[in-house]
Amino acid sequence: MNTGSDEPGEVAVAADDADKADKADVTVGAEQPEQGLGSRAPAFIKARRALHLSWQVGIFVVGLAVVVVGIVMLPLPGPGWVVIFAGMAIWATEFVWAQLVLRWTKRKVTEAAQKALDPRVRRRNITLTVIGLVIMGALVGVYLWKFGVVLPWQIKNQ
Repeated sequence: MNTGSDEPGEVAVAADDADKADKADVTVGAEQPEQGLGSRAPAFIKARRALHLSWQVGIFVVGLAVVVVGIVMLPLPGPGWVVIFAGMAIWATEFVWAQLVLRWTKRKVTEAAQKALDPRVRRRNITLTVIGLVIMGALVGVYLWKFGVVLPWQIKNQ
């Protein structure tokens, strides 16, 4: 469970993140550069290797529990994906791989949101929804015409 650096207090930074940080320093009024990759544990925890290792194990176990609860919620009622991403966010406080997965996910969600706002895509989605509702309405109408208001498991010899 390495956070990308063996030195206490040192933070691993990906090459593209270093370029972003350099560009952010040059532009005035731009977005704040993202925090570097690596452990966000307090300094006194990072200073002691055994304590830092136990901190990482604790973060991993808590994140794993949250992700497992989210996976259980997928087929059951509940916000399964939200809980899974919350578990990933817990892992991202300590592990570089989780930070990278979370950044990739945020980027893909933003791209999907921008694509969904495109007028042609919205028109297509509305058209498909209306067609689906018309088909469902026709199926319900045929069922009611043939059987009346009778539940499917109470239909006899039809």
